[in-house]
Amino acid sequence: MNISQQVAFVTGANRGFGRHLALELLSRGAKVYAGARNPQSIDIPGAIPVKLDITNPQEVAAAAATAQDVTLLINNAGSATGATLLHGDLDQIQLEFNTHFFGTLAMIRNFAPILINNGGGSILNILSALSWFSSGGSEGAYSAAKAAAWAMTNELRLNLYPQNVRVAGLHVGFMDTDMTSGVEAPKSNPADIAKIAIDGIESDSFEILADEPSRQLQRALAGGVAAIYPQLKS
Repeated sequence: MNISQQVAFVTGANRGFGRHLALELLSRGAKVYAGARNPQSIDIPGAIPVKLDITNPQEVAAAAATAQDVTLLINNAGSATGATLLHGDLDQIQLEFNTHFFGTLAMIRNFAPILINNGGGSILNILSALSWFSSGGSEGAYSAAKAAAWAMTNELRLNLYPQNVRVAGLHVGFMDTDMTSGVEAPKSNPADIAKIAIDGIESDSFEILADEPSRQLQRALAGGVAAIYPQLKS
């Protein structure tokens, strides 16, 4: 895929990682629709603001009707409520799944026919190293929702590949954005990760491992529970 010839739609593009993705795409010559709940908050020269809450079916449908020339969809919009599965507020847990799973699925269901009609294209789902790992702490609902999004990515990859639509997933640990401001852990520069993500799309990768934590976790999956959670005794 030659990025300079693509028309991209980035969700959650007004700040954080989504903003860096939009800037990276524009720097490579792509046309970019920038989705956000408040389009006035988008201050990216050259981007086309689109009002979009991915958990609102009417706004998703309206965004698809507006952007009929899209060839690259990047599902970046996310939430991080800090809800735990055992004791967290059920509404917050549901919000995590409505955003990371159902909202992302709604975007793909609405935009896949557009990509197919335009001769094919790519979809990039922004996943997480936490789709492969749970800390047992405040990321419980987030981790579970991202794991569901990973399974969805695998399923839709098989469904859409025969129709010339490539579905990729980006796995990355913590990035230095507003969403992780309260996290005490090493964080990647989101501008660097955006370059890695777009490089991966341009090289037609199905799975993009953007940092060492993601690569380590992928290797650990083969070892099962004992390798990922050594604190659990047989």
